[in-house]
Amino acid sequence: MTEFIPPGTRFTELPSPFPMKRGGALRGARVAYETWGELDADRGNAILILTGLSPDAHAASNDADPSPGWWEAMLGPGKPIDTARWFVVCVNTLGSCKGSTGPASAAPGGDDPYRLDFPPLSVEDCADAAAHVVRSLGIDHLACVIGNSMGGMAALAFLARHPGVARNHINISGAARALPFSIAIRSLQREAIRLDPAWNAGNYDEQTYPESGMRMARKLGVITYRSALEWDGRFGRVRLDSDRTGGDPFGLEFEVESYLEAHARRFVRRFDPNCYLYLSRAMDWFDIGDCCGQGEHDTLAALASIKLDKALVIGVQTDILFPLQQQEEIAAGLARGGADARFLPLESPQGHDAFLVDFERFGPAVGGFLASLQPARHAATRIEA
Repeated sequence: MTEFIPPGTRFTELPSPFPMKRGGALRGARVAYETWGELDADRGNAILILTGLSPDAHAASNDADPSPGWWEAMLGPGKPIDTARWFVVCVNTLGSCKGSTGPASAAPGGDDPYRLDFPPLSVEDCADAAAHVVRSLGIDHLACVIGNSMGGMAALAFLARHPGVARNHINISGAARALPFSIAIRSLQREAIRLDPAWNAGNYDEQTYPESGMRMARKLGVITYRSALEWDGRFGRVRLDSDRTGGDPFGLEFEVESYLEAHARRFVRRFDPNCYLYLSRAMDWFDIGDCCGQGEHDTLAALASIKLDKALVIGVQTDILFPLQQQEEIAAGLARGGADARFLPLESPQGHDAFLVDFERFGPAVGGFLASLQPARHAATRIEA
């Protein structure tokens, strides 16, 4: 299958074998990343960004790739994540199809992709792979770890599994564990892909591709990424012109349907279906209690075991996929462990995806927190594999 790698992407080889949390190991695997800014002589000004399910490592334009990144308004000189001060690393998650090794990558010993022979993937595996990237850059101690959405889960796993590596954290629309509603939505997305005959138990190619299943999965996802308030404000009940309905009596009729269709069609050939399945399931499996050895459901105790100086936990009141209660729980648990943890609920109408578009709210919050930090100095703890 095709991998979709931005031109400025760099790579770090993982240890071989690279053991996976739920069994199995990867051999000859790699992780894709990009960087911005300059690393100080004492390597204390590094920030790590961990992404949601689908973004690549190209968070913003840089010398190697001047095209705008997915977080362009947030990252760069003089921006909220100020690369005139910070050295920033963004990692493409393990299991993706955007450069890091995943089900779409060639398996060892040949040119055929792993497909469903890829080992079971966990959020913890993604965190450990990101830690190896940081270590490969000669960074012993991070000034801050930032995680968005699934990246918020991965950031918590990173902090729990690599204690002392970072003393500050920004968690944006993240969660300490998957809740039933989110699990149900992602389960339906996976079912839509698997029920497409062209999926063929993961054995598809560019000519026989589960496009319908991916379209349905993406539409369902996009509906939950935004809020009912935004859908109403953007589209209302505006109908398509008669020449855009296509003559199908049960086809597209409203502007909102046309938007979803166009958005899904842009996505389906830009993300590998098997990678989507693996990453989606990894989110459902995640529970910080299990990650920290506290036992599932003991979420606050697990979060309290993560030792930080400062944390900012941001949520959005209209987010139905990662509801506000989850960010409040993260802040409460980190505070119980002694962190100066601030919970910031934002009133953005744009739901879960607000951090990708509502920069007027997110920019000052993130920029203000980072401005209050001092670079990490004389780290006593090294990142371990």
